[in-house]
Amino acid sequence: MLRPIRTLAAAAAALALVSACNSASNGSSPGKPGAAGNSRGVSAGSIKVGGIVSMTSASGYSKKDTDLGAKARYLRANAEGGINGRKIDYLGAEDDGQDPAKNMAAARKLVQQDKVFAVAPMSSVTFSGADFLEQEKVPTFGWGTLPSFCGPKYIYGFNGCLVPSPGGTLNQTWPEGIGRLLGGAQGKSVAVIANDSDAGKFGIRTFQQGFAAAGFKVSYAKASVPATAVPSDWSAYVKDLLESNDGKAPDAVVSVMQTPNNIGLFTALKRSGYRGLLSDPTDYDPGLLTKDATKQALDGVHVLLQFQPFESADPKMAQFKTDIKAAAGGQEVPLNMHMLTGYMSADLFVSIAQKAGKELTVESFQAAAQGFSDTGTLVGDRSEPKGQKDSFGCGALVQLRGGAYEVSVPFSCRQPIPFK
Repeated sequence: MLRPIRTLAAAAAALALVSACNSASNGSSPGKPGAAGNSRGVSAGSIKVGGIVSMTSASGYSKKDTDLGAKARYLRANAEGGINGRKIDYLGAEDDGQDPAKNMAAARKLVQQDKVFAVAPMSSVTFSGADFLEQEKVPTFGWGTLPSFCGPKYIYGFNGCLVPSPGGTLNQTWPEGIGRLLGGAQGKSVAVIANDSDAGKFGIRTFQQGFAAAGFKVSYAKASVPATAVPSDWSAYVKDLLESNDGKAPDAVVSVMQTPNNIGLFTALKRSGYRGLLSDPTDYDPGLLTKDATKQALDGVHVLLQFQPFESADPKMAQFKTDIKAAAGGQEVPLNMHMLTGYMSADLFVSIAQKAGKELTVESFQAAAQGFSDTGTLVGDRSEPKGQKDSFGCGALVQLRGGAYEVSVPFSCRQPIPFK
């Protein structure tokens, strides 16, 4: 947890944070969120920010490194002078355990007790606190894989809106990338499987449309796997998948699930003799390669990325790696997508807040967001408020082969399609 230290020595240190107070920048007491001159969590010298992350879960899956990624970006921002002279007082992330009740409780704590100006990052498969944060006018940033990131005024996806409502657009990186790997989508079939959760159901809805639009026959599309526990027996799911293409196996099986489920499903599919393409949006994590069983289960799997691969030579990726190492106390740590989720959530918040100027209020922040754009980031070109309705349209695919990740479809930005 990154907290400011009220000492002269810490104030002089390169990465020190200034102690936060709850008074507004003009010295008056905190007022109604968004009121001119009175903004919760903003003082003359600091901006208070917190996060909500699934550090733990019933399945054992963890997004805890999202917190480290956010910390890394805030540390660099503070080392460079903060946001228009204010240091970021990052309180760290609350653990929601992937539980809707805990997600709401975390949102209430950060706003009502900790008095944060913003929530960045928010990373979970549930976002029951979204309506509360929107009502309280709390700028909130995370991975736009839930419908709450699509439409509300104060909630932003770091790579845009990935599960839009009708009238929005769909990112076609995954369907077009898999089509490229299969030598074209025409005449090819794909089965899409997900957890029985909000994220899973919206994933099925969006990817079913995206793969069909790319020219695939979608032979199976169900959010059928329990979200609360990893199945001990995958045989029924494997049978359904392998008979989904008019009694035959599909050309590709796409899993919109987390690592423990993917390991179980892909292992069962391989043991059944399936030789088609396997893909998911989760398992880009060098830490997974430390266990032979995990490495074997995921070998050959193509993983969807909505950011530059760690293998990229882009200078911004080099900066990310440097920042992560600094946040980890100078230690080399295995990189994973959760780190980048936290990092880019924080980066979008910092970038918009810089544009808002010295008089930082929720109103000035929102005004800055309305005309915000930049180019060439680790998630491509960004633009608001476009990102609250549409994906930024960029991504890549990497494949685990022989114990190492290789780029199978390079990072690029594709034309999104209308979502119906």
